[in-house]
Amino acid sequence: MRVLFTVPPLAGHVNPTVAVGAELVSRGHEVAWTGPAPALVRLLPAWARILPAGEETPGGGAAGGYAALHDRWRDLRGVAALRFLWEEALVPLARAMVPGVTLAVREFAPDVMVCDQQALAGPLVARRLGVPWATSATTSAELTRPFADFPKVGEWVDERIAGLLAEFGDGGGGWDPRFSELLVLVFSTPELVGVEGGFGPHHAFVGPAFGARPAVPGFPWQRLDPDRLRVLVSLGTLNQEAGARFYRAVLGAAGQLTPRVQLVLAAPAALVGDVPGHVLLQERVPQLELLPHLDAVVCHGGHNTVCEALAYGLPLVVAPIRDDQPIVARQVALAGAGVRLRFARTGAGELRDALTAVLDRPGPRRAARRIQASFAAAGGAAAAADRLEKLI
Repeated sequence: MRVLFTVPPLAGHVNPTVAVGAELVSRGHEVAWTGPAPALVRLLPAWARILPAGEETPGGGAAGGYAALHDRWRDLRGVAALRFLWEEALVPLARAMVPGVTLAVREFAPDVMVCDQQALAGPLVARRLGVPWATSATTSAELTRPFADFPKVGEWVDERIAGLLAEFGDGGGGWDPRFSELLVLVFSTPELVGVEGGFGPHHAFVGPAFGARPAVPGFPWQRLDPDRLRVLVSLGTLNQEAGARFYRAVLGAAGQLTPRVQLVLAAPAALVGDVPGHVLLQERVPQLELLPHLDAVVCHGGHNTVCEALAYGLPLVVAPIRDDQPIVARQVALAGAGVRLRFARTGAGELRDALTAVLDRPGPRRAARRIQASFAAAGGAAAAADRLEKLI
C-alpha cells in the first residue's frame, strides 16, 4: 500500500503522522508526506520522503512573511482569532498547496491519502483525482459541535468552506473537506472527548500516536529534585510571546509553593527574567522524555500537550489562549482530569490553588489515569495503521 500524508507546517499536526507512517513502513508499506517542504524537513525524520506543496506560510515562504503572520495572530482571541485562522491561514494555505499536492499525487500514485483537518488541499485534490482519503484529526475540537452555542460563527465557517470548494470547481458542495466519510482518525478517546459528537463507525478513536521528535540537547537532568513534586509549565512554541504576564504569575506561584514543588518552565529567558534557584528554566525541553519524571503539567490547552500529559497519567492545569484550546480545556475539566483557568486573568494565588488541587486531591489524578488507560487500550499508531489497511 502507498500512503500519502498531507499536512500543514505545524509540529502538532505532523507528529502523529510520523508515528503512523513509521508503523506502516514497518509493515512493508510505502509512505510519503506532502506540504510546505522547508517546515517538513525540520519536522520529519531523515528517512521521510517529502513532496513539496505550497510555501512555508500562506502568501510567501520568507521568514519575514512568517514573522508578520505570527505577529498579527498572537494577540487575537475568540472570534477574531477564528476569522484570522480561516481567512489568513487555512484558505490561503489550501490555495498554495493544491498545485503541489496534485503533482505529489501524480508522482507518488497513493492508494490512500491521509489528510490533516487543516490541510484542506488534500481532500480537494483527492476528490478531484479519485483517490480514497482519510482525515487525520490531530485535535478533537471540531468533532464536538464547537459552534453549537454560536450558530452564526458556524455558518460563517461553512461559508468559507463553500467558497473554497467553489473556487476549485466543486461548487455543488454537500461535503466537508475537514471530515472524510470513509475514515476519521481521532488521536484521542471518548473518555476525554466525551460522547456527544454523534460519532459513526468511520470515526476511529486511536488515542495519541507519538512519533520521533528532534533531539533537545543539553537538558540538565541532574537538576530535577527527587524530593519535590515536579511540574512542567509550557505554553507551546507558538504561544510563548503571549505569556509574559502569565509567566509572572507562574513565578509568584512557585514562590508560594516552595519548598515542596519544583517548576520546570519551558519559556524564553528574555520573557521570564530572573528565576529562583528551584525553578528550572529552559527555552526548550524534551517533553516526551520529561513527562515520566513529573507529577503534573500546566499548559495552554494545546491538544498534543494535553494528550501527552494524560498518556502518562498526569493531571493538568489548563489556561487556554485561543483557537481549539478552550474546547480542549473544557474536555479536561469535564473529564475531571484537571483545572481550567482564565489565561488573561490568572494570578499567582489562583495558579497556586489550582496546582495544589491537582497535586493533592485524588480526583484529578484518578481521572487522568482513567484517560491514560483508555489511550493505551485505543492502540495509537498501530490501531491507525490497522484502519488504514482496511480501506484498501
